[in-house]
Amino acid sequence: MGKDVIVACDFASAEQVFSFLDKFQDEKPFVKIGMELFYAEGPEIVRQIKARGHKIFLDLKLHDIPNTVKKSMSVLSRLDVDMTNLHAAGTIAMMEAAIEGLTRPDGTRPMLIAVTQLTSTDQERMTNDLLIGRPIDEVVMHYAHNAKIAGLDGVVCSPLEADKVHDTCGKDFCTVTPGVRFADGDVGDQKRVMTPAQAKEIGSDYIVVGRPITAAADPVAAYRRCVSEFCD
Repeated sequence: MGKDVIVACDFASAEQVFSFLDKFQDEKPFVKIGMELFYAEGPEIVRQIKARGHKIFLDLKLHDIPNTVKKSMSVLSRLDVDMTNLHAAGTIAMMEAAIEGLTRPDGTRPMLIAVTQLTSTDQERMTNDLLIGRPIDEVVMHYAHNAKIAGLDGVVCSPLEADKVHDTCGKDFCTVTPGVRFADGDVGDQKRVMTPAQAKEIGSDYIVVGRPITAAADPVAAYRRCVSEFCD
């Protein structure tokens, strides 16, 4: 599969996201629409960005009982996104229901990936806050394996775990990795981070990059730097 940089458009309004996207005249970046923007503007923002020619990763991280997730995915499948996600912690049954709901009558569907552990979660928080006593690496691999069993296309994971996910689930099992920062950048609130070049080396299929691009003095140059380091 080809590698790509997904730009996290974590903006609070349509005005802000379009102001950002208007800076790109020669490229149509693959964009991530997260909860902040989706909850502010609703499904119409997805349609508008899609109409501009962008691929879309709709990052809503569904996690509920299987029937609710199935019905919600059925609604999301009509938005013509390219990728969406849920929490692997919702169980295999929930992930299987999600696939069923996401699949359209003609058999097509967006890519579906599962969140293993958030990149803001480290071993201490997982152990003390979540009462999960196993090593974080073991938990991530178990969740990834469950997603594979359920028929999902891949997982969201730290770039530190991408290579091991491929070893566990196969090279065709997609790894989408946030927590990517430039070597000379601020890590912010992420705990498990890596540069684009390192993510490429370790086997990430997609990287999700937010503030290093969206908050850059020259977002287009920052995007091109990411693409150069990760894809070329």
